[in-house]
Amino acid sequence: MVARTCAFQTERLAVADWHVLPPDALSAFVMALLTPATTAPLPPAWHGAYDDARAQRWIAERDSEGTVLLAMEAGSPVGLLLLFEESDPEGRSLLRVGYLIAEAAAGRGLGTELLAGLVAWSRGQPTVRALIGGVEPGNAASIRILEKCGFRLDTTTGSAALELEYRLDL
Repeated sequence: MVARTCAFQTERLAVADWHVLPPDALSAFVMALLTPATTAPLPPAWHGAYDDARAQRWIAERDSEGTVLLAMEAGSPVGLLLLFEESDPEGRSLLRVGYLIAEAAAGRGLGTELLAGLVAWSRGQPTVRALIGGVEPGNAASIRILEKCGFRLDTTTGSAALELEYRLDL
């Protein structure tokens, strides 16, 4: 599982496993991150208010599904990078990518920097075949981030009405 080894730095971000934060700090960050604005384009199950118990359940669910990385700027958490690993027929990794940037840090190019850092890291991993990002058709900001980082719309997958799938072959 190559995703479990993912860690990198960009100009402004240090990105590593989210459990570098103590459990109470991680739960507090998740509660602050998952606001109505950040969860609006995400699955309906992620909508609504988060208290400590719900944040802890959300953390446990993400841990059971894949790898979650914490993006830190100047020592403060500003976002998450979610990686879900699959294998292609040759045994190479296909990494499904999701990302969230805190409302307070939005609009400063951190999403693009985070995804570009993942692309650079992935290019150095011979077992990574492709990165795949699903996005709601109306989420223009996320589509721009994917396109800036070299992802292209994959018209053979997804459902244009529900989700667009962008892919970057490495």
